[in-house]
Amino acid sequence: MANLIENARRQINELLNDACRRAAAAGLFPEGAELHGSVEIPKDARNGDYAANHAMAGAKALRMPPRKIAEILTENLSLEDSYFASAEIAGPGFLNFRVSEKWYAAVLAAVEAEGADYGRAEQRTGERVMVEFVSANPTGPMTIGNARGGVLGDTLATVLDMSGADVYREFYVNDAGNQVDKFGRSIEARYLQLLLGENAVEFPEDGYHGEDIRALAQEIIDRDGDKYLSMSGEERRLAFENYGLPKNIALMREHLERYGIRFDNWFLESSLHESGYVAETVALLTEGGHTYEKDGALWLRNTALGAEKDEVLRRSNGFYTYYAVDLAYHRNKFVERGFDRVIDVWGADHHGHAIRFAKSMTAPELGLQGRRLDFLIMQMVRLVRDGETVKVSKRSGKALTLNDLLDEIGVDACRFFFNAKPETHLEFDLDLAVRQDSENPVYYVQYAHARICSLLAMLAAEGFPVPAVRDTDVSLLSSAQELELIKQLAAFTEEIQLAARDYDPSRINRYAIELAARFHRFYNACRIREAEPAVRDARLALCAACRSVIAAALAVIGVSAPEKM
Repeated sequence: MANLIENARRQINELLNDACRRAAAAGLFPEGAELHGSVEIPKDARNGDYAANHAMAGAKALRMPPRKIAEILTENLSLEDSYFASAEIAGPGFLNFRVSEKWYAAVLAAVEAEGADYGRAEQRTGERVMVEFVSANPTGPMTIGNARGGVLGDTLATVLDMSGADVYREFYVNDAGNQVDKFGRSIEARYLQLLLGENAVEFPEDGYHGEDIRALAQEIIDRDGDKYLSMSGEERRLAFENYGLPKNIALMREHLERYGIRFDNWFLESSLHESGYVAETVALLTEGGHTYEKDGALWLRNTALGAEKDEVLRRSNGFYTYYAVDLAYHRNKFVERGFDRVIDVWGADHHGHAIRFAKSMTAPELGLQGRRLDFLIMQMVRLVRDGETVKVSKRSGKALTLNDLLDEIGVDACRFFFNAKPETHLEFDLDLAVRQDSENPVYYVQYAHARICSLLAMLAAEGFPVPAVRDTDVSLLSSAQELELIKQLAAFTEEIQLAARDYDPSRINRYAIELAARFHRFYNACRIREAEPAVRDARLALCAACRSVIAAALAVIGVSAPEKM
């Protein structure tokens, strides 16, 4: 697949090495001289389209001033049949290259030829990657935090897939442990209150107070009446958990699919306990000398592995901790299922845990040598409506849920807004998300796509369909607005790869906004319908390429590309 920016960089390296060999053959450089340097895109376009530092990087080896090296290189540089129209010396020895019409034509041809696959690369081919995200406790509706983690994880998985990796999306279901116990006790309390009166039992202070708990209790009464009153508390709570968890998990799946997220697997925590995998993992650590007993509990010597504190693996009551289960789960990902890389999308409240956990995973007995565990840590969300903060407490039951938000502002706005830079706190303006003007970024990008669709449909109806790029004269696209737009089209593959490398899916949001901005500037500056036929056709081809790439960028984020607005 085409990455015209990377191709240009590679070609500059080849051109400079060819020039270096010619200079050496002419006795201007030492025999066998080689040059290595980096090629960057200058921030200021007046400094060219690409800048190479090879002359400065080679000064010590060649024992010559950088500018003299640059002069020799330019004298021996052949740009014939290349992507470049010129190369100039700047400053202490930079070589600034300017692309030619051949490169611009190659960009439009690549977009046309690759269609929906434009932006894909093979950078990570052969790498098996699991992205585990959302993984909310199935004790209530999906929260706003889940909404942010959902789109960040899903978009990260997409850019990794587009970079060539074999990507697997997983939801880890916490269907065991303390939170599930609280869930059962909460349903039990509501069940008893509904049958015996509000004062019959005290609701657990740390329980789940939402209306969803009351609804589950009422459903149980409607189905089975008071038959659970005669059971022991333990039997009753287990029955309620077995009723409530599957219903909540099914509802989570339904809401996430509405949000555009589908997982390859929903992995149950309970399966780790039932299979003995947690006990086996802890035994491996014990056999390796990584544990000790204290106050009846079993501890992991995490400080010996580089962490700042030790961790409890098994409590004095014999129950394994969440930390022990997490170790077993991640060992399962790598050892049993063979992933090369695992990326966990966690909230900021897990930052310290992530650091300690990464140290624990280095224990040789876990067998993870050569495997990579990474984390995408996202900051918290503050919802704002009419300038006021919207409460999002799950336990109080007074939260605006993911499903509520989808009802209010729709999937597109949710996904675009939540796909903001992970490491920054997000203030989500609910009023802005539904505005239909250029201040709303998702509307701004979608409007650019719809505007192009309407334009191309109108001209096609008048007998001017979009021509093939090979049938146009791309050299006629010479204005600053046209060339800047083509450069932005070329950057899409690069942005996909950088988003995958940096675990920053928000790059695609910023890319799409800038692409829309460049299209609007082009559209306002360049006439299309009234232009000379050859110019009109070239601009139609450019519009069609822009439409295709806007749609592709929005698809990466999981946002629709409407043809009319």
